Parts: sequence; C-alpha cells; structure tokens
Amino acid sequence: MLREDREAVRPETFQAFVIQRCQRTPAVQRAQSLEEAGDIRHPYGLVVTVGGCEARWQIVGQITEGEDHDAPARPVEGRPVPYTPAGPTGRDDDWLAAVIAAGESPEIQQIKVWSASPRAQPGHLGLTVRFHNGQRAFLRKI
Repeated sequence: MLREDREAVRPETFQAFVIQRCQRTPAVQRAQSLEEAGDIRHPYGLVVTVGGCEARWQIVGQITEGEDHDAPARPVEGRPVPYTPAGPTGRDDDWLAAVIAAGESPEIQQIKVWSASPRAQPGHLGLTVRFHNGQRAFLRKI
C-alpha cells in the first residue's frame, strides 16, 4: 500500500513511497527528496546515496486518459509486481527497480527498466512504473 489514506498514486505520493523504500534498504546511507537536497528545478524526485555515491532521480507522473488532475482518483489494487533482486548489473535503474518492487505495493502492476530494453541508449537510465489504475510514473536519472 502506498498510502494509509488510500489516495491514488500521484507524483508526490509515489515520491514519498520510493524515499521510504530507499531509507529501509540497508545499503542506503541517505535518501531524501530533491527539494530537501536543494534542487528546485524538478518538482518531484529523490536523491539516494549508496556506497558514498549519490544518484538523483526525477519523477514525472502521467494520469489516465480523461482523468482530471484535481479530482480524487480511486486506487486500484492487484497483484504486486514480482520482486526480482537486482543482479550484479551495476545499473542504477535496475537497483532502484528492485528496491521499489521489494515494497510489494498492490498498486504497482509493472516496472520497466530502461537500461534493460533492447533499444536502450547508453547513459539513459530510468524506470517506467505502471499502476493497476492505468497511471504511470517515470523515474529518470538526472
């Protein structure tokens, strides 16, 4: 479950969930929002420090077609995305996908790792997270 009050996923809700997942991951020394880290260029995102290395991720949300940004949306639950631990790929987006999936949120339907795509572009790291209600979140390493 992403939120106790059961509000459907929006960027700010998902940001809090991902930060919390990172903070609960043993290898993480620090996880905070971009805003807390002083980055005001991107409205949503996070900064994660692992092994002394910092990674910054921008979060952009996409609502379902015909949905109103201001109207409350009902969350839809299903089976959580299967958890597959990140192997020794060394890719930051693969690691972050495993951290998010380990949260076993019933709202998350699918996580696609950009660097694992057959059409992956070097240095283009990120994730597409699809929710059972049709919304999506994009996490792009910046």
